[in-house]
Amino acid sequence: MKFENVLAEVDGFGKFQLMTIFLMVIPRATLPFHFLMNNFIAVIPSHHCNISSLDDGAVFKNLSQEERLVVGIPVQEDGTPNSCQMFAEPQYHLLLNSSSMTELPTVPCPNGWVYDNNNFKSTLATEWDLVCDKRRMNRATASIFFLGVMFGAAAFGYLSDRFGRKRTLLISYMLTTVFGFASIEWVDIKHRTAVGILMSLDWSIFTALLPVVAYFVNDWRVLTATATSPLILAMITWWWVPESARWLISNRKLKSAHFYLNKCAQINGREQFMAGLKPGVLSETTVLNKETRKYSYLDLIKTPQMRRLTLLTGILWFGVSCTYYGISLNVAGFGVNIFVTQFIYGVIEIPAKIFICFTLNKIGRRMNQAGTLVLTGLCIFCNIFIPQEMTVFRTTVGTLGKMFAEGAFTMVFLYTSELYPTVIRQSGLGYCSFMALTGVSVSPLIMVLEELWLPLPGIVFSLVAFAAGLAISPDI
Repeated sequence: MKFENVLAEVDGFGKFQLMTIFLMVIPRATLPFHFLMNNFIAVIPSHHCNISSLDDGAVFKNLSQEERLVVGIPVQEDGTPNSCQMFAEPQYHLLLNSSSMTELPTVPCPNGWVYDNNNFKSTLATEWDLVCDKRRMNRATASIFFLGVMFGAAAFGYLSDRFGRKRTLLISYMLTTVFGFASIEWVDIKHRTAVGILMSLDWSIFTALLPVVAYFVNDWRVLTATATSPLILAMITWWWVPESARWLISNRKLKSAHFYLNKCAQINGREQFMAGLKPGVLSETTVLNKETRKYSYLDLIKTPQMRRLTLLTGILWFGVSCTYYGISLNVAGFGVNIFVTQFIYGVIEIPAKIFICFTLNKIGRRMNQAGTLVLTGLCIFCNIFIPQEMTVFRTTVGTLGKMFAEGAFTMVFLYTSELYPTVIRQSGLGYCSFMALTGVSVSPLIMVLEELWLPLPGIVFSLVAFAAGLAISPDI
């Protein structure tokens, strides 16, 4: 007897599965909050040098704040005050002629900066002055976070196979590392693809909710605590999250598997089937192919065909995640209110997921995957040529890029899982996840390239998207 047959008999998509999915939504709220929170806790508000050192005790102290900025801060080409330089001495003549700034002596900010606190009371950038020469360190905070996610995913993936989904899930709650694949294992094959897509809607909803929370909670420490708070409720609801019956049977924990299957049958109104199914019968249930040897990551490179598949799927996952987060972590790059931009970025993901759900079987996995990646790259590339002052147009094109990038991200999980043979599927997906998180970690560093040449990050991201699209050859 196959496990899928047992699951179908107790209803592979009933009230029990819906309850489990709902319980998993609570901790998953923290995922987009933490993954994208850097947009708000590390935001760099408008700032200029602290010019209090220019106070000569005479004319300067009688000037208004606007006049002090005129005599103390040089103006950039776009007419805004320079963020990283100040005049070495007060330039009072600029009050009469502000255009004569040629070759006036300037110095880096000796006494720190003054920040605009209208939108943000405190951020990482304002607290530790991660601006100007230290701006790269501010970008690096996102990379450091995602490196932690990368190694945490590898560790907890192993622990979930070793000690079970439910125990590891509780540990991951306590360490603010949440993953929700346990609920999927209770859904039958017929509904698994649709449920996987629909479950990912919670990411989009909470992505849109994040800027609302950040608008009212404008201190980075309080925002971090607020984003983490759903885990307290998650630890309470953990008691009602069922362990994976598939994992329990494969690890010979038959009584526990029978208990959860019986619970599923009761909630779904299928008690009659379980009445004749004893725990001992589950020992004959097939949950995996009966292979005599163990498979590992080395099997991903043992044959030429597997090496090729491993290389191409690695490029694909790297490209998908790198471009998605390259857009997602750049909400301040369009000159529009970042709260509005983040909200639109979250909302636009919903039609992308719905589109994938309807076209999945009509145009196929490969065309969906390649098409969304190429369109993502085109949107990023087109934005390079749109003038900075056309903020609404740039944001619109960026939003379309975000929509296609989300479509590519939704598609890649479904597409890749069907490429690897069953016996090494977990190893293949583990490797792909590692490549994805590598791409995520690199994306904030790519944005630093704008210091060398403003269009360079866009060029790199578009090339990465095109390369990932080309990796989807007809025979994979």
